[in-house]
Amino acid sequence: MSDLSRANELLDAAARVVESPRPMAEGEPVYCGLDVGTAFMVLAAVDGAGEPVGCAFEFADVVRDGMVVDYVGACDIARRLHDRLSSQLGVELGPCAVALPPGTGALDGGAVKNVAQSCGLDVVAVLDEPTAANLVVGATDAAVVDIGGGTTGVSVFSGGAVVAVADESTGGTHFSLVLAGARHISFEEAERYKRDPRHHGELLPVVRPVIDKVASIVSRAIAGHPVEEVVLVGGTSELAGIEGVLEKDLGLPCAKPVHPMFATPLGLALGCLETAGQEVPGHGR
Repeated sequence: MSDLSRANELLDAAARVVESPRPMAEGEPVYCGLDVGTAFMVLAAVDGAGEPVGCAFEFADVVRDGMVVDYVGACDIARRLHDRLSSQLGVELGPCAVALPPGTGALDGGAVKNVAQSCGLDVVAVLDEPTAANLVVGATDAAVVDIGGGTTGVSVFSGGAVVAVADESTGGTHFSLVLAGARHISFEEAERYKRDPRHHGELLPVVRPVIDKVASIVSRAIAGHPVEEVVLVGGTSELAGIEGVLEKDLGLPCAKPVHPMFATPLGLALGCLETAGQEVPGHGR
């Protein structure tokens, strides 16, 4: 199994700087990652050593199945996150990396880049979501699975290199739809209900069919590849116990780091740093 201790340190730090960002010295470089997700948009920032210094997020109903469907709304949220983080850190934000679901770059790469550029960020790299997350996780012979709000993205790694990617429409939105039907509540109520960790134990059997669908997506993606384990990231992976269900379905060890929602945006910030030619010792290596 991958050693997630360093990943957990970084993600714990990212969670801390949501509430307690570290102001930067004048002229000190900041490297950003913007994750335009189905349920949340997250902007993370690291310093020149790759340490998290700030992280801001906001609920975002601007993406469907990995595609930006409300461009103006996405730009408005990105601007608010940019201005909030810039004010908290005391510096102008510049270079940034953005993420796309695996295999969708030709379809939506321009839209996501434009969202970042609309608020003054300089897009220097575009990565697929699980590959970005792996800059934090550091898996080598594994499938990194990003279970987001609308889609499940898979990047298969062999020897640390990406050998296959996949992305299909199943994620947290589908969990909420099933929960709403089972509990006879509105979709909005289901969204709020599932985010409360106190309900996660009772949610697992209700949303089990959707988890099984996620397992089938992963199984198809890893077929024919010598995958030793599965590592879960993404906001929907926050569901307590989901890794155990997937482990049984797939017959492979499944693990997830702490605060998996922040893995992709933090990985994007590290990818931005690496694109700038900076060494990031010990991060996912």
